[in-house]
Amino acid sequence: MPKLYTRTGDAGTTGLLGPQRIAKDAPRVEAMGAVDELNAALGVTLAAQKSRTIRDALLKVQDDLFTVGAELATPRERAAKVPRVTAEYVARLESVMEDLDVGAVREFLLPRGSEALARLHWARTVARRAERRVVALARREPVNPELLRYMNRLSSLLYQMAVWVQTKEKRAKDHPTYRG
Repeated sequence: MPKLYTRTGDAGTTGLLGPQRIAKDAPRVEAMGAVDELNAALGVTLAAQKSRTIRDALLKVQDDLFTVGAELATPRERAAKVPRVTAEYVARLESVMEDLDVGAVREFLLPRGSEALARLHWARTVARRAERRVVALARREPVNPELLRYMNRLSSLLYQMAVWVQTKEKRAKDHPTYRG
């Protein structure tokens, strides 16, 4: 039976798509790991969603995140060999946002309510962290601008999904009191 472990990472390096190895704490690996964590968080979030609209959108996002991960895992010299995030990915997120119109949201909402709602808020925070890791990578080396736009739009979509679910569940919007 083949073994799952390879021992190639025992010295603190990991492989990219191709022969190159880099440190496991390199900004590129941090970005890849954050996107992977986001995909797992979306899996947990999906488990609580009752809305077919939300479920379908999240299933597509999970698939998209594998393209994001592949692009991040590919050194520049091999970039032409993997799929890339394009403007169409961003447009698809924006289309879902338009379909889930919640009007203007100009207030902070406490991230609580039903399990479906709380998980969407949690996924949003994981998405924001993944976006920060990708931005940190982009400050050091070139990153596809459409990938950056996609990551920014995704966290906004997750927030909008939470507001939409809250409205559909007819839950009162809980606001922070800011009392000291």
